[in-house]
This record gives sequence, C-alpha cells and structure tokens, in this order.
Amino acid sequence: MSTNIHELDLSPYGITVATVHRNFSPAHLYEHAIRYEAGSSIADSGALIAYSGAKTGRSPQDKRIVKHADSEKDVWWGPVNLPMDERAFHLNRERAIDYLNTCERLYVIDAFAGWHPRHRLKIRIVCSRPYHALFMHTMLIRPTIEELASFGEPDYVIFNAGRFPANRLTQGMTSKTSIDLSFEEKQMVILGTEYAGEMKKGVFTIMNYLMPKQGLLSMHCSATADAHTTASSVLFGLSGTGKTTLSADPKRRLIGDDEHVWGDDGIFNIEGGCYAKAIDLTPENEPDIFHALRFGSVLENVVFDDEGHHVDFHDTSITQNTRGAYPIEFIKNAKVPCVAGHPTDIIFLTCDAFGVLPPVSKLTPEQAMYHFISGYTAKVAGTEMGVTEPSATFSACFGAPFLVWHPAKYAELLAEKLKAHKVNVWLINTGWSGGSHGIGSRVKLKFTRAIIDAIHAGTLVSVPTKPDPIFGINVVTEVPHVPAEMLIPEHSWADKVAFAATAKKLAGLFVANFKKFEDGASPEVKAAGPKV
Repeated sequence: MSTNIHELDLSPYGITVATVHRNFSPAHLYEHAIRYEAGSSIADSGALIAYSGAKTGRSPQDKRIVKHADSEKDVWWGPVNLPMDERAFHLNRERAIDYLNTCERLYVIDAFAGWHPRHRLKIRIVCSRPYHALFMHTMLIRPTIEELASFGEPDYVIFNAGRFPANRLTQGMTSKTSIDLSFEEKQMVILGTEYAGEMKKGVFTIMNYLMPKQGLLSMHCSATADAHTTASSVLFGLSGTGKTTLSADPKRRLIGDDEHVWGDDGIFNIEGGCYAKAIDLTPENEPDIFHALRFGSVLENVVFDDEGHHVDFHDTSITQNTRGAYPIEFIKNAKVPCVAGHPTDIIFLTCDAFGVLPPVSKLTPEQAMYHFISGYTAKVAGTEMGVTEPSATFSACFGAPFLVWHPAKYAELLAEKLKAHKVNVWLINTGWSGGSHGIGSRVKLKFTRAIIDAIHAGTLVSVPTKPDPIFGINVVTEVPHVPAEMLIPEHSWADKVAFAATAKKLAGLFVANFKKFEDGASPEVKAAGPKV
C-alpha cells in the first residue's frame, strides 16, 4: 500500500482500478467535476453545481436491509425496513464492484460520523463521481492529516455505483434502483440512483441502529446551544415545519441542522455539514444558508443562467427538491466541535394546516412520547382537482424512513432522558391560525421566534396554561410579544362550530394513526392522546 495518504489500495474489496483519489481537496474535486462530469459548473457564489440525474430525491421503496439471524430481531420490519437475503446483497455488491472496476478513476472519502470521540464511526465512501465525493466531504466530519494517516480499517463502507442499475431479476428487486445495507458485513451498496442524499441518510440509518444498542438516542432533529453556557435545546419537525429556519438563530450557537445523538454527557451532531433546501432561497430570508453556499459547497439540481452563472433559486423546472450541502463551519454561529450539554428543552414543531393546534403548549412526559411516536404535521391542499382540505402526515419519531428499531425503542430512550434531566417538552404549531388553510393565516415567523425565545429564556415554565378539551395538552396562554387571542386556537376562529368539527377530525386522524403503535406503548402513553 502506498504511503501517500491520498492514495488507497482497494484490492481487498475486489476493486483493481489503478487511480484512486482519497480525500481529494475540494479544489481537486471541483477540477475533476468540471473536467469529467457533463453539466457540472461553478455558480457565481463559488459553489459547485452538480446534477443527480433521473432521481432528484430519495427512493424509500428501494431501501433494503439484509435479514440476518444476528440482527433480525432488532429491526422494525415493514414498509420502512424491507428485508433482503444475503445472496441478493452479495449479487448487488458484486454488480457494484464490477461497475466500479470499469471506471478510469475512483474517489474515496474516509471520514467520521459523530462528533463524540467515544461514539464516532469511521466511514469509507467509494464512488465514481467527484460530486459524490465532495458531497460526503461536506456531510461527514473531516479528519485531520494525522487522523487520516492513522485511519486504518473503516467501521462501515458505502459502495456508490449509482450510475449502474440493479438487475430487476435479482430476488427482491422491484426496480432498477436498490439501496442495500448489511449490518453484519458493515457495508452499504447503492445501485440505480445518483441522488447524493442516499449516502447521507444511509449513514444516519447505521447510527439509528448502533446508538440505541448503546443506550444512546439517535434523533432526526436540529439542535442549538446557549451562547453562554453548555445547555442545549433540540427541535424535531418534518419538512416544512421550520426546523432549519428556527435553528438558524443568531442568539444561539448551531450544533447541527438534521441528525444528532443524545448520550450520557449531552448531545452531539452526527454530521460535519448541513444539507438545506434551496427552493426560493434568498439572502433576506435565510442569510446564513445563502452565504454558506460558496466555494467548497455543492448546489444540487439548480438552474442557472449562462452569462453569469447566477442561480435562480425560484426555478423548479428540474425538481422542487433543490438542495445545498456545505460544511457546518460555513455557518458563522456554528459551535465546533458540534457537541453540547443536555437539553433544557425539547421542541416538537408541527405545521398544522388544519389550524386547530395552539401556537405553543406544554407536554407531560407521556404526551411527549405520544407526540414523538406520532410525528405529526399537515400539508396544505394539493393542486389536484377537488382537493380542498389539508392532508395529515405522520412520521414516527419525526423520521420514520430512517428508523431501524421499532419507534417505541426510541420513545423509551427519550422518556428515560427526559426524566433523568428534567427536560421541558413543548409542542409548537408553525402552521395556521384563525382557520384552516384557505381561511386562516400562517402563524408569523416573528411570533414563533418570540415563543422560542421565551422557551430558551425560561419564561414559559411558570406562565398560566389551559388544558385543551380534545387534545389534552396544556395550552400556554401568555407569551411576551405574542397576541393573547391567537394562543387559544378556538378564540381566533370566527366559526366556532367549524373549529370544533375540524379539531375532532384531526383528533380522529391521530387516534387512527396511533393504532399501529399501540402494542409497543404503555397504557399511560396510549391515554395521553386526543379524546375523540
């Protein structure tokens, strides 16, 4: 093996390509992307523009986990975790390696997942595209020269052969895309998709399996720290609820925007970068993210003009899922290393387009588990003919596609940590007030920020609350700089009969969704849901 840390012998994996670039610098990866990848370019901001081909988002129905005697009892099998046998995995890996062996050059990123030195994993990415290498350079934790020299054998390897399709005749395949993970062989194989986010979420899935085995809670959330102490807060929320926007708080230090672990001595980020939605991005609304998309960052599937390479963030002709990936240190208030103390507050964000949940309420530990397992938000009505009402979305633990264990496992870990550290839990509605979508209006960002500020200041712990008659949650009735009339949802609705009917409808959706989790929930948690 070469003593040059930027070269690597991949023959132990059956890969015999002579030219392997290990941990190339961003400048080198830019040069190779422009030279070898059709369509790649450089934005006027300095970010690398790359395209992921036909797939511009994840393919959850094509993700599979090897069903093995050593781990099968741990896995929550079903639509989230589809099983595959070992032979099918080996066939797909052989197919991936055969493809990689046809490439003139390959790229390897050796880096870490997890900022905690005791719990971090060594991850190796083997890929054929400079874009994929730069993406994972930003998203993983970048090793120092000394750490790279002593990296040794990785804990997990991801073979990204996404330019080559899976064989649909292989047992268990339903398309030409397959994302396969073996916990026993500590390997992941990607075929038939060039969407870079599959690698990022593959690493998160691995952490979602390993961390709970150690009694640590892996979380799909953003996290911030107090500017003057080690105390932190955690924000859970599905897409569109404001998780990234609200974590970009100039009064706080950013720990991370998406993936964290809560351990024995506090929380830590899994990643070394951020992966933000770029649709309608402006320097006025998201200044930190906008200015982070500079040299060393990746802009994915965006449209730009030929004359000045100026990106049009409003153009969704390629996809609505335009994205930007950048190292976390590109955010000026980031806390690096990305670790902090135990949270004082857990915040569940929901964008309730039905408009019946209060802007802020305080949850009991049992209610916290119920709403954590539910993972609710509601989207606005779609553009299809006849669709006029909001649609509810439930995603267990606010991240069902990436869970490995049953949601109850993560909820139990959350309950243990809430009790041990006396953490306050809040439910915040960033959605509609005064009526459902189309009648009411979206809660203004300045009011939500005022609520978050009051939570972090400790102001809301002792303010009056009022129990909601249907949802049972304790509605906060006083928040500085927030109109009192909007804090009780019913008071802001002109049509009280419509409010009652809509609230009962949403409560029924909660109850129906929770039925699939009742077997793993205690009587106290089941009783913490809405009363229909």
